[in-house]
Amino acid sequence: MSRPSQPVDAASLMQTYPPAPVTFARGSGTELWDVQGRRYLDFIGGLAVVSLGHAHPEVADALAAQARKLVHVSNLFANEIGPQLAATLDRLLGGGGQVFLCNSGAEANECALKLARRWGGHGKFVVVSAFGSFHGRTLATLAATGQPTKHEPFQPLPEGFRHVAFGDLDDLVRAVDPSVAAILLEPVQGEGGVHPADAEYFRGVRELCDERGLLFMVDEVQTGLGRTGRWFGFEHFDVRPDVVSVAKALGNGVPIGACWARSEVAAAFVPGDHGSTYGGQPLAASAARAVLDVMERDRLPEAAAAAGAKLAAKLEDLDGVASVRGLGLLLAAELDEGIDAKRAAAECLDSGLVVNAVTPTALRLAPPLTVSDAEIAEAVQILASVLAAQRATTTDQPDGVAMP
Repeated sequence: MSRPSQPVDAASLMQTYPPAPVTFARGSGTELWDVQGRRYLDFIGGLAVVSLGHAHPEVADALAAQARKLVHVSNLFANEIGPQLAATLDRLLGGGGQVFLCNSGAEANECALKLARRWGGHGKFVVVSAFGSFHGRTLATLAATGQPTKHEPFQPLPEGFRHVAFGDLDDLVRAVDPSVAAILLEPVQGEGGVHPADAEYFRGVRELCDERGLLFMVDEVQTGLGRTGRWFGFEHFDVRPDVVSVAKALGNGVPIGACWARSEVAAAFVPGDHGSTYGGQPLAASAARAVLDVMERDRLPEAAAAAGAKLAAKLEDLDGVASVRGLGLLLAAELDEGIDAKRAAAECLDSGLVVNAVTPTALRLAPPLTVSDAEIAEAVQILASVLAAQRATTTDQPDGVAMP
């Protein structure tokens, strides 16, 4: 399969993304078709967003029905669906909390950061996060993101953020002083290369927060809602956070996010402290309500755990894959030395498989939680062929030098 040309004139769009290699026109489940009718297996799921697969009929029906009834009234007034969605999220998170509904993961984390400052009060405002993390692209969430190369073009960033080595509890302890209000961590650093935390580290963070009177805030934007084989990634570590942010899978592609906090923490906000014109509007909330209904009914966290184990085992058996890491259906295949992940991802796309190079040496795979065994087998076969071809090309070069 040769890569299709880009038929859409994108000149009117700001150049915030590289030129797109493919324009997709429709999807169904794990399958996508481009504008020329070519079929692909989607093993990145819109960056872990379409967890129920593309064009899920129950989500589509919920959107269509709500669009004909009521789309938006603003937060000057109430609607029926936002509170129902919040109650479901609170139940899934163990109860005893309250939810702010918004439009994205960055907004959910922005809410968490503002809540930490409001809860901490004057003089207790610093949020500590980890190097390698990704929390969003607003100025505050970018400041919380532990990737200095992303900071440089936008300096000076907001004050009140510190970064420590991920997984190093001693480093975290050294960073905590009386100005610190909260610690913000991901259960798996997805954009940072799919690096899971370990249980001992997360339990140590929980103990530190309890000892020092800090909030433990967990960013579940990519890991939440079944992706890791549990409803939430922190459940693998037997801890309970004070604040949790979710988004991505919540709307199965419809923009929506949420920030949950224990009720006594949420009480730090008073009317006027925070808001969102579109947050919790009926259309997006209807999609999210349908998503959670399907996930609960079909026990998709358990399905993700089973499918993730099968996918990981098949990847580990591939020539060209050095190791596999991750949880559930959020996986990275670390490639053998000399294999370029970006080139491999491009050649997978040419062959009908959508993955992405999450680092120069690793491919990220995050298919829908509904992925079938047959689709896993097909995807692994495509990847096997791509890796074999690249390894052969690399081996053929003098002195082991790969082709550019």
